[in-house]
Amino acid sequence: MTAQLALNAKAWPFEQARLLLKRIEQAGLGDKPVVFETGYGPSGLPHMGTFGEVVRTTMVRQAFIALTEGKYETRMICVSDDMDGMRKIPDNLPNQDMLANYLQMPLTVVPDPFGTHDSYGAHMNARLRAFLDSFGFDYEFESATALYKSGAYDAMLVRALERYEDIMKVMLPTLGAERQATYSPFLPISPKTGRVLYVPMKSIDAKAGTITFDDEDGTETTLSVKGGAVKLQWKPDFGMRWAALGVDFEMFGKDHQTNAPVYSRICRILGAEPPTQFVYELFLDQAGEKISKSKGNGLSVEDWLKYAPQESLTYYNFVKPKTAKRLFFDVIPKAVDEYMQHLAAYPGQTPAQRLENPVWHIHNGNPPADTLPISFALMLNLASAASAHNTDVMWGFIGRYCDGASPETHPMLDQLAGFAVKYFQDFVEPTKSFRAADDRECAAMQDLIERLEALGADCRDGETIQNEVYAAGKAAEYENLRDWFKALYEILLGQSQGPRFGSFVAIYGVTETVALIEKGLAGDLLAAG
Repeated sequence: MTAQLALNAKAWPFEQARLLLKRIEQAGLGDKPVVFETGYGPSGLPHMGTFGEVVRTTMVRQAFIALTEGKYETRMICVSDDMDGMRKIPDNLPNQDMLANYLQMPLTVVPDPFGTHDSYGAHMNARLRAFLDSFGFDYEFESATALYKSGAYDAMLVRALERYEDIMKVMLPTLGAERQATYSPFLPISPKTGRVLYVPMKSIDAKAGTITFDDEDGTETTLSVKGGAVKLQWKPDFGMRWAALGVDFEMFGKDHQTNAPVYSRICRILGAEPPTQFVYELFLDQAGEKISKSKGNGLSVEDWLKYAPQESLTYYNFVKPKTAKRLFFDVIPKAVDEYMQHLAAYPGQTPAQRLENPVWHIHNGNPPADTLPISFALMLNLASAASAHNTDVMWGFIGRYCDGASPETHPMLDQLAGFAVKYFQDFVEPTKSFRAADDRECAAMQDLIERLEALGADCRDGETIQNEVYAAGKAAEYENLRDWFKALYEILLGQSQGPRFGSFVAIYGVTETVALIEKGLAGDLLAAG
């Protein structure tokens, strides 16, 4: 049934899965495993882009399996480009002086500055694998160094020699005049210095499988292209890798989009059909600038997971991958609540609707049955009102609002309460800015006190409370009730917005809210802020 529904599902992983299936059927590739690939540059730590690429590729793989009912064997390969030369030394590495001796050498030759692995490349590969393993991704790891040295690329490298001129015809128009004069798709590794050389070829011999060039000291040198003695420049390498590994699907960021036709042409020159490709938009920082590893702007995976569960991060990566999105701390609460809303909606949906629900893709068709009686945004406001610095304070309110609820019965709620406290301490509390109420606001809030007291201290009905909040605003003749709610949040919580005020009162308590309003009217909160 799922397979039939998947034929028309609009969720983007299913769209990509259908394109992939069409490619496989048209090319007659059904007798081999379907290969999903992601690439990684190991010169820096795994980051948000690494996570996003692997998690999104996983979603397409899951959708493909559902679409085809597991008819095809699938593999996801994560390739580390660890044979690249170390072009510069990252500022955050120890032993800088030692590393300076290894510039332009393959990362798997550079000693590990941390002293824990055989090489810098091996160290970073271990970090990558630990990172991916921490999220439970199903993948196969491949080292570019190992692929080159093992002979896995040999056949394609010889073919690249045979079709050298065709590759040059693709590459040269993409280069400036100066680089055109010295460009070669092959990068020999100097037998004398061990460095990756960007040098012109003096000659090539496709039959012998060799290249000839001048080494750094001017010595004419001939090397076999097999066995890891040479590597390809990154654009030809991209296309060669697709051909050598039989890649069927790969996604990459928008910064690769202009080069994608080059990768595809080279793949075809080498006799293979390029994979189905999916281009995603890049994340932006708070100022709308592209997030960069070197700049350190934006939000890291580790940062996000300090304040919210992994599922919310996966959700944020799922939503609108072709739209540039801000990636900063203030997007976290909304992502958490939207994820929880989709999770709560799932049980009541039809099978077709479920395939469109992000949680199907986040949890591979088997989302948990967790529901939350309180939104994350509400918990943040609760933490703010209570100046909560631990979850015990939070549970004092939550336990009263949700009869019988406890950290033991609602572990996800307890987890979110912890996140809410942490987020409040780090982002809300330092920026709180209370203001005094004007005469109109004072009168309206005094009216609200009387309305709340009339409901009684035990009232926990958020809708009933919300109606009274509305009534107080209307009685004060607010033309736009948003201004009234904004005033409440600014005066009582030191922020300009929040969730439904009635829901907040229901959790915080009528008596406690009345006391909070009285503090706000008396100006006591101004001193606290």
